Amino acid sequence: MRIFFTGGSGKAGRHVAPYLAAQGHHVTNADLVPLRHPDVADLRVDLTDAGETYSALAGLARFEELDLPEKPSYDAVVHFAAVPAILLRSDAATYATNVLSTYNVLEAATRLGVRKIVFASSETTYGICFAQGERRPLYVPVDEEHPTVPEDSYAMSKVANEVTARSFHARTGADVYGLRINNVIEPDEYADLFPPFLDDPSLRRRNVFAYIDTRDLGQMVQRCLQTDGLGYEVFNVANADMSVAATSEEVRQRFYAGVEVRKEMGRDETFYSIDKARDLLGFEPEHSWRNVLSE
Repeated sequence: MRIFFTGGSGKAGRHVAPYLAAQGHHVTNADLVPLRHPDVADLRVDLTDAGETYSALAGLARFEELDLPEKPSYDAVVHFAAVPAILLRSDAATYATNVLSTYNVLEAATRLGVRKIVFASSETTYGICFAQGERRPLYVPVDEEHPTVPEDSYAMSKVANEVTARSFHARTGADVYGLRINNVIEPDEYADLFPPFLDDPSLRRRNVFAYIDTRDLGQMVQRCLQTDGLGYEVFNVANADMSVAATSEEVRQRFYAGVEVRKEMGRDETFYSIDKARDLLGFEPEHSWRNVLSE
């Protein structure tokens, strides 16, 4: 597939874009900062500018494409570009950038006939991660039916983007899949980041004790690209186990006492449910911090 990938130079994108290229896709990274990966084309694009976004999606990605008999079009859009958290820019700038860029990407893609769009939403939509004070889920494990009522500007922008994406699906019938991505972890971060998590699981409370390895995130996007006909859907994205050494029962008793438990949990099973992605996409995470850190 010829893929227009926004935000390919970010923490998640710099792993996922090359992963998709390794699967045989032709990937263009649309970002303000180049990725400079030999298998990914770079295109500097300000996605908050509607005309620039449309022009980039309608245009060429590589000089080699000049030798084709006609200009190629994109088969899919993967939209990861965003201000990726609170406290990086002002709340107003974070919200405006994320909402406007997503609208521009969705409008340009659908007007140009792209029938598969995968966009990055966030775990923060459930209102737990960036809440003021402690916020517990209404039930565990947290699945895609859990209410999304955040208070912070970043998560608000992601909820707004989900509404926008659903509307573009209704308008065009294109497959539009939103990924509520949990805390993104690069493989080389396990040794430094995870020992404190194992000593003090409370450090992971805001992430519902979950995480997603960038390699498994790449698999998730690939599964979305391979699966047609679902219309509009959102999926939690996390690894199958928790990011702490405590068992699920120990976490439940310490942090979720009194919270409704809707299914029997495995010993190390994530509280950020990925059952929907497993059922509809065949997603099955392959990586874990447990393969890196000793007992």
